[in-house]
Amino acid sequence: MTLTFLRHELKAFWRSKNTGKSIAVRIVMGLLILYLFVNVLILGFFLDKLLERMFPHDDVVISFCGILLFYFLFDLFTRLQLQELPTLRVQPYLQLPVKRNALVRYLAFTSLLSVFNLWPFVLFVPFIIKIITTDSGSIVALAFVVSLAGLTVFNNYFALYLKRKANLNGWIFLIAAGVIILIGLSDFLWHLFSIRKFSYLFFGNVITHPALAIAPLLLGAVMYYLNFSYLKDNLYLEELGSRKVAKYKSSTEYPLLSRFGSVGDLVANEIKLVFRNKRSRSAFIMGLFIMFYGLIFYTNPQMNGENYKVFVSMFMTGIFIINYGQFMYSWQASHFDGLLVSKVKFSDFLKAKYLMFTIISTFFLLLTTPYAYFGWKTLLIEVIMYLWNIGVNTTLVLFFANRNYKRIDLSKGAAFNWEGMSGNQWVLSIPLLVAPYVIYGPFAILHHNDAGLAMLALVSLIFIFMRGFWIKKLEADFYNKRYTIAEGFRNK
Repeated sequence: MTLTFLRHELKAFWRSKNTGKSIAVRIVMGLLILYLFVNVLILGFFLDKLLERMFPHDDVVISFCGILLFYFLFDLFTRLQLQELPTLRVQPYLQLPVKRNALVRYLAFTSLLSVFNLWPFVLFVPFIIKIITTDSGSIVALAFVVSLAGLTVFNNYFALYLKRKANLNGWIFLIAAGVIILIGLSDFLWHLFSIRKFSYLFFGNVITHPALAIAPLLLGAVMYYLNFSYLKDNLYLEELGSRKVAKYKSSTEYPLLSRFGSVGDLVANEIKLVFRNKRSRSAFIMGLFIMFYGLIFYTNPQMNGENYKVFVSMFMTGIFIINYGQFMYSWQASHFDGLLVSKVKFSDFLKAKYLMFTIISTFFLLLTTPYAYFGWKTLLIEVIMYLWNIGVNTTLVLFFANRNYKRIDLSKGAAFNWEGMSGNQWVLSIPLLVAPYVIYGPFAILHHNDAGLAMLALVSLIFIFMRGFWIKKLEADFYNKRYTIAEGFRNK
């Protein structure tokens, strides 16, 4: 049955109206992946030399055993971001007399075809052949390969299991990513434990007891069974939908947003859109990563000046506005025609955008408050750039949104997805990055940094207090371009 599914996949690909474009994209992606494979393979052949430089006081085999757990933690985190769920391709079979087990086995099989499952073998097998086989024999080398295979299978199905659960509850994804980040911080920043020691505790013993390689295989088998059982129990769409309705309340019942009336309802729906779709959710998750920019800049004496702090603070508190806002209103492309004929006032639609950006930027500001450790002036700059983001940058983003005619299909993943990209994004990035320095720069050159910061705060407050004026201007501009936008969104 799996071969039948594969034949149908090939027929669907060749019969698609976008076959030519898909082939071109796949060729480019294939060449890029091939280039990365060659680089990783070269890295694998010289991994022993690299480990000797990184850990000059340790034996190279000990160092190798110590980094394996690091790799698989990073691999799991990367899979949560980039690995696709092979679900949509089998939906047409749900109404046919096809056994569930056959469908689930097909999903399990196709997930193993991911390039993520090849990286550990390309990177580590050359080292195993070159060093482990020479020092400890072929049986130990085989045990290491089996261990790599078991942990790879475990990561593959564990990531898919978490992502499927996250489709019902977005917090699961954030909690899983947060746990991995906390594990890394507990080692590198807080020094509560050593991941290297845990890694060597297992892989070091594999050298003397090769039978331990069975343990990762068992973990992979258990994770496969859990993933298989979950898919089999939740394969039909109506079952997933009924559970979701029974478990979760409507978005309009958020206590914070209900007080804003129809605007609050629009914000609640927008927040649902952000967390329930891969590409929009990636814009929020990237903002969480940008929070660590301060550690890079503030701890570097050469990049600890106020000029850098203005830039970093703008990025940390406004990265979601920049990443998510550059595709406004493409996120609503699939139902944009419905918005045009609905009873929703476009002024309320714009107010909802302002309110959503304000809420999320406030959240990111709260996350950056611990950087007050580097001085209260640092926190002051972050607050000023937060005001700049919710005042000036939000208005600029919504202005350029009226000139964005590229649609986005939310059913597609975020990895290597350039749908919706156009020259508009490049044009938008220029004023967003340059505008603060147009005001602050002259004062910084004259060594009046405080006056420059005060001017940034003043301009930001003016834009915030004039928000009603800007909404009217943006609304009038939208009505002049709404049909052009709608026509662009209809082009698939």
